Amino acid sequence: MRTRLLLSLAAGLLAAAAQAQTVPAPAAVPAPPPEPRWRKSGKTGLGLNESLLSSNWRGGGVNTIGFNALANLKANRKNGGNSFDNEADFLFAFSETKGLGYRKGQDRLYLDTKYGRDISSDWNTFVSLNLLTQFAPGYQYDEDAAGNDRARAVSDFFAPGFVTAAYGFEYHPNPTFRVRLAPFAPRLTVVNRADRFGEVLGDTPYGVRPGRSTRWEVLAAQVLAEYDKNLGPGVSLKARYLLFANYRNVTGKEVDHRLDVGLTAKVGKYVNVALNGIALYDFDQDAGVQYSQGLTIGVAYAFQNFVDEKK
Repeated sequence: MRTRLLLSLAAGLLAAAAQAQTVPAPAAVPAPPPEPRWRKSGKTGLGLNESLLSSNWRGGGVNTIGFNALANLKANRKNGGNSFDNEADFLFAFSETKGLGYRKGQDRLYLDTKYGRDISSDWNTFVSLNLLTQFAPGYQYDEDAAGNDRARAVSDFFAPGFVTAAYGFEYHPNPTFRVRLAPFAPRLTVVNRADRFGEVLGDTPYGVRPGRSTRWEVLAAQVLAEYDKNLGPGVSLKARYLLFANYRNVTGKEVDHRLDVGLTAKVGKYVNVALNGIALYDFDQDAGVQYSQGLTIGVAYAFQNFVDEKK
């Protein structure tokens, strides 16, 4: 009886051991890819619109063709408490209309580089350098005394161009919003061949005195706020607000304000609809608020080598 019991127990143990050997080992979980040294991202878009009418078209209208391009590129690096952020933001649009010729619509060239050092989870100290200008000449279209159409130059590449160095503190509570507070932000205004704009803009175009091509504003402050967020699948909003104040003239009417807003929605894999707007107040340019708006449909491409953070 005892022998039979021992044999049954041994057989059960052998069966259990054999079954354990046939159970497959759990698959190894692949290690997540390493965080890229540089976090790179970009959004680009091209748009084209065209209208072609025959010479006997009775519905009215004129032949026209329009083109627009935009690009926003970033390369950022984080190493411990140090950060290095770089951005290039371009926008250009024009149209060619029969009887009117070439007319520029929107034009922006913005470059920014910044080094930051963390002082807390939401704050850092920073030093930055940015450039704001345009690509192509701009004109004011009106009529002369005889009633003839004319185009008079009012701007050009580096006319004006604003180069600003800023030192201060940056608040970044989450990945989509940040604001820089720079109590010391000297700015150099460049107006290449300023005399050519005197007829339209007066004796001091963009604040540059006659006979000069530059203007320094050393004792000045700057506030720069940015908001960049995906509102939903294929829909993104990017806004940038810039305030500049010269300590010599810190009055309400002489503080500069600029707001750039872009809303992009992807219709398909590569087709997108983009709405861009610029609002600008600069007393050295005009006593009123200037604005520019454009709506385009075209192809788009976006990329990034990292996964968005959640906070």
